[in-house]
Amino acid sequence: MNVLPSSVFIYNGAITQRFNKSLRSSMLSSTKSNRTKASRRPHTLYFLFKVNDLDNITMFTNDKRQKERTGRYGTPRLQYLQELVTQFQNATNEETKERVVANLANFAYDPYNYTFLRQLNVLELFLDCITEPNEKLVEFGIGGVCNSCAEPENAAIIIQHGGIPLAIQCLSSPVKNTVNSALGSLYYLCNNSNRGEVLKPEVIDLINRYATAEATSVSFSNLARAFLEKHVFESI
Repeated sequence: MNVLPSSVFIYNGAITQRFNKSLRSSMLSSTKSNRTKASRRPHTLYFLFKVNDLDNITMFTNDKRQKERTGRYGTPRLQYLQELVTQFQNATNEETKERVVANLANFAYDPYNYTFLRQLNVLELFLDCITEPNEKLVEFGIGGVCNSCAEPENAAIIIQHGGIPLAIQCLSSPVKNTVNSALGSLYYLCNNSNRGEVLKPEVIDLINRYATAEATSVSFSNLARAFLEKHVFESI
């Protein structure tokens, strides 16, 4: 079986190429352009490489870059994220909630923001969105989970607040991006302490079906095969 190598980078649910230096500049430009479209849809990043590699990826923010981008009179990142959370809490219509959660999910891929997201309980907000009947809120909520859960401390919070059954629930969604994000989330959330909860026969059966669905969706197939390689085949 040809399985997906753990260094593959998937962007917007479409398989691209192995993560390497030549991809960095194109990712940076894509990230900048997508930030202007945050109200429409978050750009979920399916990072299937080791978390230790994050320090070497130049698309992520650091204090120096953040200061340059914010400028002298710009809004500090923590304050801006707090404003987004407040907007969500005060929102009286679904469209505003969708826009805000999409925006928050766009910030969830960058390790620079992780401390802020934990401080503001944004990870729990993502999980709450998954319980909503609004499919867009579910999509953006699980997208935020997927973007952030490669970091162990984030993953622990997500697991503690019931993220695994919610991610499993999303595997059966009719929305393609939701399924992709659920597969990516479970790739990182599954560990020795919760394998029994994740690797139930019905879950493995569904993921196996996605793994063989390459003709229907390459992203489904590759993410599912990566999950099986890491959590099922290695344990045999």
